[in-house]
Amino acid sequence: MSALAKEEKLSPVIPAAKSQANVLPFSGRQAAKFDAGRIAAAVTSSVLPPIVVLAMMLGVWQVLCSSPDASLPSPVQVWSDARDLIVDPFFHNGSQDIGLGWRVLVSLERVAYGFGLAAIAGVIVGAIIGQSVWAMRGLDPIFQVLRTVPPLAWLPLSLAAFQNANPSAIFVIFITSIWPIIINTAVGVRNIPQDYRNVAQVLRLNQFEFFFKIMLPSAAPYIFTGLRIGVGLSWLAIVAAEMLTGGVGIGFFIWDAWNSSRLSDIIVALIYIGIVGFALDKLVAALGRFITRGAAAN
Repeated sequence: MSALAKEEKLSPVIPAAKSQANVLPFSGRQAAKFDAGRIAAAVTSSVLPPIVVLAMMLGVWQVLCSSPDASLPSPVQVWSDARDLIVDPFFHNGSQDIGLGWRVLVSLERVAYGFGLAAIAGVIVGAIIGQSVWAMRGLDPIFQVLRTVPPLAWLPLSLAAFQNANPSAIFVIFITSIWPIIINTAVGVRNIPQDYRNVAQVLRLNQFEFFFKIMLPSAAPYIFTGLRIGVGLSWLAIVAAEMLTGGVGIGFFIWDAWNSSRLSDIIVALIYIGIVGFALDKLVAALGRFITRGAAAN
């Protein structure tokens, strides 16, 4: 072996890339900066368009209903006639002379009872239908027929059965909102992946453990889709039922205002109903996103 070969064999070779990698400067993570302009732009893009559209609608409404022979009151007249209902929704001057805020709370209490019972019963029945082929074949056609019955069609039967307006209204809410919960829960249970069922068999989970640990988490996006539809139907049903059953709810207020020819009060009540319905829908949707961690039904 030559001297040059011995020198190449004995002298260590240091890769250039490795020597450079050892002297890389330290770069710490910079804290995220508060971008006020970006937040303001996002808020403006989501808030400004509805405000502009609302202003245009109010302007068209004012122009169409400002004439003396108009059949509906203009926005200015609504503000003049029903200012107390708008500014102070929680006044209380007697058994029937109360603000719309209290009336909405009474209606929401009935919705809470009826919709809560429908949510519990709907999830249980939907899970049974989704798990059993025979239950699906036997009950699904019946449910498909019953869900097409209008809410007010159930009211005479409920009044005859309960002999009281309050439980009758709660029953109408229950029977109206339960169908989308049952159907969506059954679809969610049928769409549980087979791998999850195999894991449950390997772990030898009983029916209760399978229901709470496998079935509910897997079908949760479908369940909350049904709950979101059901809460909207509940709010529609209570307003219609209260028009006939009486009481101090928002539905009876609209019927009483119609009998007294207070159209401005009816318009204000409709605005209250729309805002509350929108809030209920967003509340159930937000709860569903929180529980399902943003998962959506396919």
